[in-house]
Amino acid sequence: MILYGGDYYPEQWKEAKDILQEDLSLMKKAHCNTVTLGVFAWSELEPEEGEYDFSFLDEMIDQIGKNGGNVILATPSGARPHWLADKYPEVMRTMENGMRRRFGNRHNHCYTSPVYRDKVREIDELLAKRYGTHPAVIAWHLSNEYGGECYCTLCQEAFRKFLKDKYGTVEALNRAYWSRFWSHRYDDFGQIEPPGPSGEESMPGLTLDWRRFVTFQTVDFMKNEIAAIKKYSPHIPVTTNMMPGYYDLDYYKLAEHLDVISWDNYPSWHSPEHLCEAANSAFWHDFFRSLKGKPYLLMESAPGCVNWKPFNKLQRPGMHKLAAFQAVAHGSDSALYFQWRKGRGGVEKFHGAFVDHAGTENTRIFSEAARTGAALEKIGEIAGSAAAKAEVAILFDWENMWAYEGCSGFMQNKNYRAAVLAYHEILWQMAVACDIVHPHADLSGYKLVIAVRQYVTDKETEENLSAYVNGGGTLFAAGFLGMTNENDLCHLGGFPGNALKEVFGLRNEETDILYPDETVKLHCLGKDYVAKGFCERLCPSGAKVLGVYGSEFYAGTACVTENRYGKGKAYYQAFNDDGVFRRDFLAALIRQEKIASVLPDAADRPGVTAHKRVDGKTEYLFVENYTDTVADKVRLDGQYTDMESGKTVDSVTLEAFGVRALKRTV
Repeated sequence: MILYGGDYYPEQWKEAKDILQEDLSLMKKAHCNTVTLGVFAWSELEPEEGEYDFSFLDEMIDQIGKNGGNVILATPSGARPHWLADKYPEVMRTMENGMRRRFGNRHNHCYTSPVYRDKVREIDELLAKRYGTHPAVIAWHLSNEYGGECYCTLCQEAFRKFLKDKYGTVEALNRAYWSRFWSHRYDDFGQIEPPGPSGEESMPGLTLDWRRFVTFQTVDFMKNEIAAIKKYSPHIPVTTNMMPGYYDLDYYKLAEHLDVISWDNYPSWHSPEHLCEAANSAFWHDFFRSLKGKPYLLMESAPGCVNWKPFNKLQRPGMHKLAAFQAVAHGSDSALYFQWRKGRGGVEKFHGAFVDHAGTENTRIFSEAARTGAALEKIGEIAGSAAAKAEVAILFDWENMWAYEGCSGFMQNKNYRAAVLAYHEILWQMAVACDIVHPHADLSGYKLVIAVRQYVTDKETEENLSAYVNGGGTLFAAGFLGMTNENDLCHLGGFPGNALKEVFGLRNEETDILYPDETVKLHCLGKDYVAKGFCERLCPSGAKVLGVYGSEFYAGTACVTENRYGKGKAYYQAFNDDGVFRRDFLAALIRQEKIASVLPDAADRPGVTAHKRVDGKTEYLFVENYTDTVADKVRLDGQYTDMESGKTVDSVTLEAFGVRALKRTV
């Protein structure tokens, strides 16, 4: 089955038994088969240190199981009880200015604190021992949206140990940080403090290592939770809910230790940038699927408004189902939501839910949710199938993002994620399957690899990209390629660094940063285009010039190049554009490499796209319309059976915000 349901907080309704019983009935009516329990329940599970009360959780897990439902059971470490902070102040986070935070909010705890780790391990082990073999429990949900950093003395000492383990000697660290600049050389590891406004902000290598350490320490804390769970529940998979584009944690590192990937998705549907939001949502679906290359879980989304958004537009009829089917289309085996029932108080009391404060099934959102649940039941056989093999990959790298956006040069407000998403959006509109991978990943199975603002290229990245092209691959890079190594030290000998100069057959001599209203003309593919944002001046050294600038003092010089390297080709775009050029150029590369679209007319129907899943015997096609108008007679690449109506079709008509799930035998 496709898991359908969401976060449920019965502890908020312990005194209202009638409401809890009504929920079980409403879950059946909504076709809800899965709930996540216990996410923020620590103060109910352990109201005083060492005194436990699992009665409400016992009752709910048993009743949900008897009702035919599944439980994803959370560890409660995302929000600690008041007694823990009062008795053990060290568990609270310290801010960069040295001030310890007061109790409040959530995730306000130190991941380094031995006391906090011990207390989390104790409650986790008790939960695993009590429910680890319960037939209703199908997965463990670790904490909730791990994140944040702490500057306490414990964390500072752990950071110094992290650096000593990495570099061995302070001399090696000084070389990596280029610390003679401004006489910032360290004499010993004890002098090192985390970067921040009240101290060191001028050493990029230190800033990068601090961000790496925050991920390292968070992963280490997560591993502490995994060990506690696996001690008594070794066969039930563990996951944790991640967030799209979250800046502070490198999710590649978290993914290594999880059995299943899950994430939370809250697009701003029906905003002025609605189609861009749909494409961005698709990107992050592709990213989280690509982390393990197998089905994942959509752990949270909104069946209605999102309380923390600056604007809360009502989801239009059909959008609820379309958003759920989008997840499944990209490879999710779930469409889960925050939340099942709206609470009476707290900051999320107006966040969307299956059950509104009215407390009945007689609402528009509940009706839409129920119809979506019924539709997901009809396509349940898709669960476990894989996303169709992608022939295109886009590189995405947290450490590159940290270095590129933090670089004190070129222009302010450099946005790595937006740049990458802009290229993915074109593939999404063309209905071309795409994986999102790390620069060190195996690239050999892809016909086309896209590297956008790949500013950092360490030795492994250089060797990986060179080997990919040399072996016959097609690599397309766009701007700021290969300027620094993993410590943000500039490559000597020109950009891109080292072997990539030969791969691309060029050198980037200098970069012209344009003011917001400036444009530079260029000519490529027999057409005129404009550059915006920046223009790099290239010196080709073997690369074939495909496009030239048409204005400014560098008019007539190369701005788009092609270079043959080994059995493959490397293409370079030396400027940012308004979207027209990259759309045309990517389309040309897709045609050249004979990369298939799963929807023949997708490029001619803005906002209409499609995705496929396969299981070896059956091919599943999702056709999606993200526009507010009818998409009439959308042509398919053959005949399919509509999974909801049972009809055989070779085209479909989609209502506004409509979606169809189809299948055929292969």
